[in-house]
Amino acid sequence: MVEYLSIYESTVLDFNRGVFQASDESTDTTERVKLPCGAATLTGLRRHGVMRFGALRYAQAPMGQLRFAPPVPASLHGEVDATATGPIAPQLPSALSRVLGSCEAPQSEDCLHLSVWTPGTDEPTRPVVVWCHGGAWQSGGVLNWYDGEALARRGNVVVVGVNARLGPLGWLLADGGVANLGLLDLALAFQWVSDHIAAFGGDATRITAMGQSAGGTNVAALLARGASTFQRAILQSAPLGRGFRSADAARSLGRTLLRAAGVATLDQARSLSAQALLHAQQAPEVVAAVRELADGHGLFGPVLDGETLPPLTPQAAGRVDVLAGWNRDEMRAFTAPATTSGTTSGTTPDEDEAQRRFATPARQWAAQATQAGRQAWLYRFDGAPGMPLGACHCAELPFVFGTLDAFASAPMLGSLHADDARRLTDDMQTAWLDFIHSRALPWAPGPQAHVFA
Repeated sequence: MVEYLSIYESTVLDFNRGVFQASDESTDTTERVKLPCGAATLTGLRRHGVMRFGALRYAQAPMGQLRFAPPVPASLHGEVDATATGPIAPQLPSALSRVLGSCEAPQSEDCLHLSVWTPGTDEPTRPVVVWCHGGAWQSGGVLNWYDGEALARRGNVVVVGVNARLGPLGWLLADGGVANLGLLDLALAFQWVSDHIAAFGGDATRITAMGQSAGGTNVAALLARGASTFQRAILQSAPLGRGFRSADAARSLGRTLLRAAGVATLDQARSLSAQALLHAQQAPEVVAAVRELADGHGLFGPVLDGETLPPLTPQAAGRVDVLAGWNRDEMRAFTAPATTSGTTSGTTPDEDEAQRRFATPARQWAAQATQAGRQAWLYRFDGAPGMPLGACHCAELPFVFGTLDAFASAPMLGSLHADDARRLTDDMQTAWLDFIHSRALPWAPGPQAHVFA
């Protein structure tokens, strides 16, 4: 890993030529863009041939009376400084920090904004990819881990990263409340992208929704809602359907969490600090309530309330072409590697659980998409030597985004060699960008999964 980072920090990877070359842009320069309505002029930064416009507000700050309410669209006016990235949603440290390493960022409830990376704003002809991060509906955001610069430069695509509400502020359902606020945030963000992306050189008729883990499930949930603001989907390690919970169960958990926070109603909870709500997640009675439900779900996730989210049916998979896959050693991110003792299939308990949670749903989704006349490709990420947890959950992310420098402290990468890092990044980005550009991938559509190793 050290060898790779020492190279990366002093150079820019030019994937179009397949070699490392020194950057011809040593400093950032400012760029300006006018939104289609002409009401706002955005100032962003150009670096290494890619423009970045950060912290673009798509909804009003969900604070005060707007806390626990559906997102309210925001309009940008006048001169807008888009040179920063903005805060992420309030959250506790990630449960997978021991695997991913640390990635600190400012936090605020005023987080409903997005960032755009684009090679140019000349003509609205480039395909667009909108990233929905994972994190068990409790952590994540527009972080350095998911910087879109490398993908935008290599693939001549527009990359968008979205922040949405998390944890109790985005996924709590209590009496009198609205379910799936975080999902409604994402739906509004996709609408913003569809309405405005032409100003950034993007084609609104060629949008790919890309999500990992909880983010992939959110993409599937948007499709269940009948989403028409994107035309293709990439689902990485998404436990499709597994995170969905009944409205009754979600309300019961919501009441328990509010009591743990010292209040009885949502109106009273509006006066609490965000930290008080976050810490209530860890209260013993909340942990016990999740355990007692015994439904295999975590604390938060999409709620099947029949209004903001209907059941996930085969029709959802049939709405778009899909690239879906999983990592060979998913469960090593959550548990210590197991032995084969007690199994009869020749696989470990962790491998069996990974098949159940991630591989089988991906295959089912691809099969349903194919039956509906869509194209569906499957992949499996096996990683490379030197990765101590193998191809665990999240291990594919540095290679998809080309952000190994941002993952410098990630224990999951261990002593990964520079040549393996370069090869996996090249192979995976080639496939992802082919899909985003609606080109044929370098392997046949399902049911056989292509292996990245």
